[in-house]
Amino acid sequence: MEWAAQQSAEDNMRRTRELSKFWEKSFLDDMAALNIKTPTVITRVSEYVPEVVEFVEGIINNGFAYESNGSVYFDTVAFGKSKGKAYGKLLPENVGQSELLAEGEGALSAGPIDKRNMGDFVLWKKSKSGEPFWLSPWGEGRPGWHIECSAMASDALKHLAGGKIDVHSGGIDLRFPHHDNEIAQSEAYFDFSQWVNYFVHTGHLNIEGLKMSKSLKNFVKIQEALLDNSPRQLRFLFLLHKYNVPMDYNDNSMDEAVGVDRFFTEFFANVKARLRELGVEKTQKWTSVEKALHGALLECKEKVFSALSDDINTPLALLHLQQLAKEVNRYMAGDTDKQTSMLIRASAEYITRILSVFGLTTSATDIGFPLSSGATGGADQETVLTPLLDIFAQFRDEIREAARLAAAEGDDKNLASVVLRLCDVVRDEKLPYAGVRLEDRSASAAVWKLANKDELLEEIEKKKQEKIKKEELKRQRLEDEARKKAELAEKAKILPNDMFLELKDKYSKFDDNGLPTHDAAGEPLSKGQTKKLAKEQAKQKALYEKYTTN
Repeated sequence: MEWAAQQSAEDNMRRTRELSKFWEKSFLDDMAALNIKTPTVITRVSEYVPEVVEFVEGIINNGFAYESNGSVYFDTVAFGKSKGKAYGKLLPENVGQSELLAEGEGALSAGPIDKRNMGDFVLWKKSKSGEPFWLSPWGEGRPGWHIECSAMASDALKHLAGGKIDVHSGGIDLRFPHHDNEIAQSEAYFDFSQWVNYFVHTGHLNIEGLKMSKSLKNFVKIQEALLDNSPRQLRFLFLLHKYNVPMDYNDNSMDEAVGVDRFFTEFFANVKARLRELGVEKTQKWTSVEKALHGALLECKEKVFSALSDDINTPLALLHLQQLAKEVNRYMAGDTDKQTSMLIRASAEYITRILSVFGLTTSATDIGFPLSSGATGGADQETVLTPLLDIFAQFRDEIREAARLAAAEGDDKNLASVVLRLCDVVRDEKLPYAGVRLEDRSASAAVWKLANKDELLEEIEKKKQEKIKKEELKRQRLEDEARKKAELAEKAKILPNDMFLELKDKYSKFDDNGLPTHDAAGEPLSKGQTKKLAKEQAKQKALYEKYTTN
């Protein structure tokens, strides 16, 4: 039996390691997909068991923990009575609430039998037969939930700040008991009066208004979310919500994020097109218009700094960036000959820099977003230019063929229509596949903008579907008009004096002109009813006369 239990424990340890590695890799892959930087240090509790044991021993030696039946518990009463110490710093009102304490301990706690006080929590738990275990001075067991965080974080930071932490983050539901227990453990071990300077607690993620949970089966994996939206659009979704309030993931919130992403993407494309057009050789002298835009840029910088200083208010910071972009758009909508490229560039570069701080773009780009995660990277000139050169070569071949046919047939008018059609094909069907949007302008040269190929093709497909829908509505409208016209033509053939005679279910008597005088029950019609029917008969008379005349 002892051998079987040993084998079972070893099997469980192996499966635990395999499962942990699988989900760790999955998590890191998701973080990479969202453009989240990798951590400097990765801590795995399975690799820190000696440090955890040493940490528990230190707390025992300082008089704030005790061994009981092979497990070790933190003595909350002794800690609370110690000078300069306080248990439950984050949520003192929750201290003593048995439900929260039980939820925080889970299966680790054996209950009041092993513990001196109800509020005490486990640091080291004795393993049952067949469970994974590590050796310790108290026997075979495993670390408690809270102690592993304190031990690993303190070990990683011990050489930097003596084990203290400047900023500690986590979900808002972890404040008590988890984070409060972390604080107590660490301050008990190091004899600190304050282990953490700042806590950043994030709000819950809700799905369609409900907390995401396995029991409700309403959870959405990151890779699933990325099937419908880009990593940048998901990051915009996060930034549009204050980090410490609940965030609802639904179609409306996602549509808002997509809209903001589209706004900045179009803004950067317009800026790049205008900068190519302006260059630096044109006037750079500032008028009151330029001074006003520069003032808007300076004001935006102050407001963004203030918003981020106000507990990292990213929604407000994004709003200020959008307002600055709108000011630049209004400026670019003015007289091109009087615009200064430097001011436009400075505004766009600032917006790009802040969006880079938010992880929405890379610092390698001075203006705007990279076209894709791969961009052109280290691609050679041939790889980049081949699609565009193919389009140009094919376009030139088609133009030459059209010109030869027109010359042979003497049809210059047809040549013009063919050339215009080919130009439209290049704009609408060829260039988008190379990630290029070409926009015609009536009063000046066309503008080209680099864009994401998939997004351009999606736009084209959307326009096609809208055109099909519009044509279908037009077809239905024409059919309705034709049907009504046919019905009217048939109605015109009816004699005015006969139009009411077939309505025996409504009328029982008629005058010499076929106008009803009594209803189906034999009651005389009112003057108002008679007047209304007379008007209808007069209309029919006009229709009939028009029909007989034609």
